[in-house]
Amino acid sequence: MLLTLLLTLCNIVLLCLMILTATVFMPYRGLAKNFPQDVQEALKPRLDQIDRQPKAPRIFGGILIIIMCLLFVAVFMIGGIEGTHRGFSFGQHLLRFLMIAFGVKAFDIIALDYFLLTKTSFFPRFFPETKGCAGWQQFGYNRKQHLRQSIFMLICCFGMSFVFSRM
Repeated sequence: MLLTLLLTLCNIVLLCLMILTATVFMPYRGLAKNFPQDVQEALKPRLDQIDRQPKAPRIFGGILIIIMCLLFVAVFMIGGIEGTHRGFSFGQHLLRFLMIAFGVKAFDIIALDYFLLTKTSFFPRFFPETKGCAGWQQFGYNRKQHLRQSIFMLICCFGMSFVFSRM
């Protein structure tokens, strides 16, 4: 149980680092798609200028994001391998993977979407053209995205549990 909590914490830290990296180094269209509609509109002129900006910071940010994504997956692999060594059943693997995945999702919704997005001025500091946008106060604007991600995570947890319980 302690390892599961530590792995969840590792992925939470990685998620925060990915968001920070994407915000600082990679102001790209993919990041903007995660923002409310009025914020996306305010960012449109900046996004249209991206091709004229220096590529080195975006390349560096892209490399960092790829490394963090691989580490994110590695956390699940570590949990699966350790569970296999301890003789975990399908249900035990599933419980571990669900705790990690949905622990991170709960943190994403509560700490990032609610607190960081609506209660702080974190993103407007990096994107000054979005100051005053009403979208920064719209908690829950991305419910469908969270639902799709949750369904995908559930499927992945079942798949990983099946694979690791058969090893």
